Amino acid sequence: MRLAVLASGSGTILESMIAEGLPVEVVVTDRRCRAQTVATNGDVPEVLIERLTYGDDFDRDGFTQQVVDVLLDHRIDLVVMAGYGTILGQPLYDHFAGQVVNTHPALLPAFKGWHAVPAALEAGVEVTGCTVHVATLAVDDGPILAQAEVPVLDGDTEESLHERIKAVERPLYVQTIKDILERGTVLEGTS
Repeated sequence: MRLAVLASGSGTILESMIAEGLPVEVVVTDRRCRAQTVATNGDVPEVLIERLTYGDDFDRDGFTQQVVDVLLDHRIDLVVMAGYGTILGQPLYDHFAGQVVNTHPALLPAFKGWHAVPAALEAGVEVTGCTVHVATLAVDDGPILAQAEVPVLDGDTEESLHERIKAVERPLYVQTIKDILERGTVLEGTS
């Protein structure tokens, strides 16, 4: 399976994937970020499709089609989101249905969306964690592939809790991707 990573941030998940020898064919970013440097340092081609607007004039499906075109040009089979900041539209799922994987810093179905870590703190839960799931058009709503728990400690801040979640998330995500590559499919029992 040919693997693409979509990233927007620090690239620490991407670093873990490259360090573990995952066959990343291309990294697609939506803004200038450290993940671009991580890709370059890992000898992985990187394509910037810069999101220029965050207002009502944003053409989500048009932007998504640009991403899809890059993925198709690289003959990608599996799309892995690694802190990608833009929610992509229908064209991604038209071309890669069931082949897009995401990680989320909470135990889904709890705390969906961009602010999962502060939401867990605000809710006063004793345990949160991370989830690897199949991405769908509905945000943080696809089938769950793997989860790991992380305790919420007294005095935790958003930053301290998120760092502990990331420490668990990286190896869980890498192992889940390895399992998918070994099976040749995202969900067991499908091809």
